[in-house]
Amino acid sequence: METVTHHGRKTAYEIADRGGDGPPICFVHGSGGSRDVWSSQHRLSDENPVVTLDLSGHGDSEDIDARPGYTTLSAYADDVLAVVEETESRILVGNSLGGAVVMHVLLERGFDPDAAVLTGTGARLGVLEDLLDWLASDFERAVEFLHGPDRLFHDPDPELRDESIKQLHETGQAVTRRDFLTCHEFDVRDRLSAIDTPVLAACGEHDQLTPPRYHEYLAEKIDDAWLAEFEDAAHLAMVEQPTAFNAALTEFLEIVRSQRTPE
Repeated sequence: METVTHHGRKTAYEIADRGGDGPPICFVHGSGGSRDVWSSQHRLSDENPVVTLDLSGHGDSEDIDARPGYTTLSAYADDVLAVVEETESRILVGNSLGGAVVMHVLLERGFDPDAAVLTGTGARLGVLEDLLDWLASDFERAVEFLHGPDRLFHDPDPELRDESIKQLHETGQAVTRRDFLTCHEFDVRDRLSAIDTPVLAACGEHDQLTPPRYHEYLAEKIDDAWLAEFEDAAHLAMVEQPTAFNAALTEFLEIVRSQRTPE
């Protein structure tokens, strides 16, 4: 584990590098998660160094004192950009809330990555009011709801489900609730056309939290965008179907590379 100090706090990150000569890829987790959700993407480090970080208040990163919504989203973007600068990452991958953070970076910050992947996310991320209530008053019920059929997972191995539940408890109720409230306020539907980075919108076919139509909308509104859908997966497609997810990411980066390489 490495750390970078910025804005008065330390952000933890990890680099997997198996000698790949491609540009580093920075992966950003979702609500209540940590960098561990990307463990299966370490396999990509044969081609590209893989950088995974813990957003503030998650995993090994120090927390922030920020209101949910734009302030928290901006602070998380600061985390990502600090790690990007430290690792010279050129590609961003974001899941769920992490996808919102990536879109915020693309729309509001000066960083111009080579490509971005938005998975299990959307231009608007409204959260079910019942879930927001449970996150405030009955955290166990919220966690159970998220692990119901076709939410975080479609048909997970019990060990994956248990690890996911453990992660939410480790992050804790306060930070997880802040994450979901931040998602609830996120809406960039009228700004997507300003994104000029090549984007892959990738989703699980059974995802009820951010359904395939969210990703179809991203692919429609962003000029330079591709769409990938994974069978037998829900919100965490990169966990449930890592081989298919990694293959789609690799193919997408090859397309982007070929477009940038002069004939």
